[in-house]
Amino acid sequence: MTESGDLELATVIKRYGATVAVDGVSLKIKAGTYCCLLGPSGCGKTSTLRMIAGHESVSSGDIAIGHKVVNDEPPARRGTAMMFQNYALFPHLSVRDNVAFSLKMAGVKKAERRARADEMLALVDMQNYAERLPAQLSGGQQQRVALARALVTKPSMLLLDEPLSALDPFLRVRMRAELKRFQRELGISFIHVTHSQEEAMALADLIVVMNGGRIEQAGTPREIFNAPRTEFVARFIGAHNVIPIEGRSFAVRADRVTLASPPAAEARNALAATVQDVEYQGTVVLVTLKSRTGLDLSALIPERTFDARPIAMDEPVTMTWDAGDLHELAAAS
Repeated sequence: MTESGDLELATVIKRYGATVAVDGVSLKIKAGTYCCLLGPSGCGKTSTLRMIAGHESVSSGDIAIGHKVVNDEPPARRGTAMMFQNYALFPHLSVRDNVAFSLKMAGVKKAERRARADEMLALVDMQNYAERLPAQLSGGQQQRVALARALVTKPSMLLLDEPLSALDPFLRVRMRAELKRFQRELGISFIHVTHSQEEAMALADLIVVMNGGRIEQAGTPREIFNAPRTEFVARFIGAHNVIPIEGRSFAVRADRVTLASPPAAEARNALAATVQDVEYQGTVVLVTLKSRTGLDLSALIPERTFDARPIAMDEPVTMTWDAGDLHELAAAS
């Protein structure tokens, strides 16, 4: 693989006419990092990825790979490779020829490009399918071929645009484990766009949460989950309650609260609420609630605890938490 370098974005802005899709993003990703750009649709994550790839121009700011600003470099000269959401395989070419296609365009001789294609197919355990057409493959197999095709140019960085979104849930879990394994074995940076919190938590060394074209928070999965910086991050990551106390905003994890019935008196670490829904999730039961003041709340209760004292719909309860489990959120800007 090409020698990997750090990726740095310095006050990067992307405008589409009067619309600002990416608004002053600054970020440094160390070489060899699995980074997930996470956020809802329209938050700027895909535009950011496409600017890194060179498929979109930068309106202002700089993108550097290693020590080189690459704003004006074409995609082929950046040392990056892109794996697209729809895989974009050529239907009339065999699996081997799909993987080798970029090498053919670069003028690599047939014997060498076939050998390199076969090497990549072996990496993704698709060597036995080299002569098949894409239509003869499952979705997961097509994804492996797309991955091999992206890696055959020996990039220093792989860019992935929602690569798991087209797969069924079981295969998605399996393939994300394989993506992480490939990244560790290759030792290069993977920059992966997703709207799935679970996917980002499972894969990333670094999660970058985006909202409205800006970075809300960047950190490890544990940092993001245990210490969300803003109300947006706490709500988007999920499994957090956002609670105003004395004019300030706090988050407390849904698995760190308890429900008492009959209801007790309200206090600084307690809220009276009514059960809105009860959802069995296997190892835990999700109880959603509405406080007297209209807050939407949730509690994740271990199955055994819930079975010992079931909670019913419309039941009045008191939600309590330990003061040490409260995390103060930054004031909204």
